[in-house]
Parts: sequence; C-alpha cells; structure tokens
Amino acid sequence: MTPMRASAFAEAARAAERDMRAVFPPTPLLRNDHLSERCGADIWLKREDLSPVRSYKLRGAFNAMRKVIPDRTLFVCASAGNHAQGVAFMCRHFGVRGVVFMPVTTPQQKVQKTRMFGGDQVDIRLIGDYFDATLAAAQEFCSAEGGHFLSPFDDEDVIEGQASVAVEIEAQLGRAPDRIVLPVGGGGLSAGVRSYFGDQVDYTFVEPTGAQSLGRALEEGAPVDVSPINSFVDGAAVAKLGVRTFERLRDVARADVRHLSEDRICTTIIDMLNVEGIVLEPAGALAIEALADLRDEIAGKTVVCVASGGNFDFERLPEVKERAQRYSGVKKYFILRMPQRPGALKEFLNILGPEDDIARFEYLKKSARNFGSVLIGIETTHPDNFTRLRGHLDQAGFTYTDITNDETLAQFVI
Repeated sequence: MTPMRASAFAEAARAAERDMRAVFPPTPLLRNDHLSERCGADIWLKREDLSPVRSYKLRGAFNAMRKVIPDRTLFVCASAGNHAQGVAFMCRHFGVRGVVFMPVTTPQQKVQKTRMFGGDQVDIRLIGDYFDATLAAAQEFCSAEGGHFLSPFDDEDVIEGQASVAVEIEAQLGRAPDRIVLPVGGGGLSAGVRSYFGDQVDYTFVEPTGAQSLGRALEEGAPVDVSPINSFVDGAAVAKLGVRTFERLRDVARADVRHLSEDRICTTIIDMLNVEGIVLEPAGALAIEALADLRDEIAGKTVVCVASGGNFDFERLPEVKERAQRYSGVKKYFILRMPQRPGALKEFLNILGPEDDIARFEYLKKSARNFGSVLIGIETTHPDNFTRLRGHLDQAGFTYTDITNDETLAQFVI
C-alpha cells in the first residue's frame, strides 16, 4: 500500500471509529499482569469480547451499512456466529430490515442471540446442513430481492470498519505498540489493523492448524480453498481467505504466521477462565496462546493481543477441558487387555499412583475366554506420572495401547 493510500485508509478508519461512538463505546485495552509476568513483556489485551455482541464483528457491519443507508434498506448475510450477531445488532440500530441465513445445524444458542440482537428488524432463515449451501441461498435471495450483501470479511468497507480496533489501540495506548498479535480467519481484522498501522509495528498472525487459510495463501500467492477444515475454532475456521483481504496481506512474511492446534488453544481458554475470570471463545484465545512461542522476540516490549470474541457456549466446556488435558499430557486413554481371572482388576488398580484418577472405564469386548478389552481414561496431576504408570504396566505384563492422539480411533470410542 502506497503512503498516500495508507494515509487515506487511516483517515477513513478514524472516521468510522468516530461514528461508532454513537452506537457503542470503545472496547477496553487492559494490561494483563499475569501474562506480562509470564512473558517478561508488557502485555495488553484488546477486549473485543466486551463489545455489545461480544466480538469485533459489529464494527465492519456498522461501517458497511452506514455507507449505503438510506439508499439500501435490506441487508443480507450468511453466518453461523459472530457476523450474524453483528449484522443483527446494526439492523436494529439503523432500523432497517435484515435477513440472516444460518445453517440448519447452527446451535440454538447462536440463533437465539442473533434474534435477540435483531429483534423485529431481522428475519432468520435456517437453510442447508453446511455453510456453502447457506451462503448460496443467501446470495440468491439477496440478488432476487435487491438487497445489500454483507460479507463477513471480503469487503473494503468491512475491512475499514475492523480497522477501528487499531484506531482505539493507538488512542488508548498513546502510541503504536511494538507488536500486535492477531487471530486470522477470513482476514478482515488482520487486513484492517495492518493497513492502519503499516510498518510502525511488528505483527504475529495466528491461525488454527485445522484452517490455515492465510498460510496457504502466502505459499500459493493467492487465496486457496483449504477444505476440509476443522471447525472447532469456529470464529477463525475459514476455508478460503478473502480476495480483498489477501491483497492487503500478500506481503506478510511467512515467519510471522503461526499455527496452533485446536487442543492447545483450549489450554488458554481454561487458563483465562480459571485465572482471570475471562470468558473467551476459541478464536478469542488464539492470539493469547501464541505468546508462549514469542517470548524471546517480545521480551521487554509492549505487545497487544486482540481477544477477538467471547461468544462461548458453556455446553462446550467439558470438551474444551478434555482437549486441554489431553494436550497438556495429564489425561490419556488406553485400550487395556485385561486378563479374565480373579484379582486382575485389583492388580491393575494397585498399579495406579496416588495422583492418578480413573475418568473412564468401559469393557469393549467380553466374549473372549481369557482376555477382555477395556477402554480406560486416566487423569493425573503431571505428565511424568504416565511414565511411571507405563513402567509398572510393563513390569506387570499388561498389554495396552495408548489411543489418546489417534484421532480416527478416538472419535469412535472416546
């Protein structure tokens, strides 16, 4: 981006941010002592989880809508989450009609929140088992009805609206930070923030391992479809980076893009909930978890992590805890070949240490005369306890298979 274009973009982002103040206040930029001490740096969290819809998505929706109202009064989008809620909130604010298309499989909690934010201004249509079918239906309806389609990220006005995050960071901090850590899905937030700050700061862009849309786009020189994707980090699980967002990110250094496993991200969700009382969705935890890999680079520097959203369904908490424990190495699953003789189970139980706890015990096969297969899940307090346990199992002659990281097998039996 040329200096003239960059200056024009920055001024447009500031204008968008000023107009937003009639709708909602700036989200807080808060220094986090816990993370600062852990990283040896000055860590600040931009709390987009504290926006009226608990994500930054209403920024882009606001900016895109304000530019076409009153000429357009019908707005259409396809979304199963934060974008839908942002659009609904803004439709109600502007008093215009919105039609939000969501997959049939969308959790009722998200449907209800979208309906709550939109009120009578928004019509929700559940169409398609998968997002591609939902998107096609939304675009067809929009074309037929003469509506204005609101892309979640691949729109210049949306990118400009998301850049208001950077405008607020600069004002709240009093300057540009040394580094900004950003989650990446379709690239709207990253493109906006980077276009605003330009080369003033260093960047780290963080993607879930199961949806590496930016990383692959940089490798190929253009956005590519990385399907099938892992949808666990739903706020950043995008199969293809936007064309417009890529144009603003195409010169990002490959080393500045990090990928984190879905299980690893869960450790930060649990840590922030237990230590700080902060509720983050998986995408909202991406930037914070990446700090662990950046310690040498950020020591003594001022770093802003964008906590992009907090729309977390607590029905997912058991799964998040499970994933975090498995990643941390304190919970494992084994298929144990148990001898069918008196005292065998007691012998096994005596092998367990004082910090080991049985979380799952299930016979998988009872027909064999001499042996039976048992699925057993064990929780402990430290990963090293499993080294001791394996040694005792081997010494006692038990046959076992660790299936903790066997995704194919685990999805059927765990």
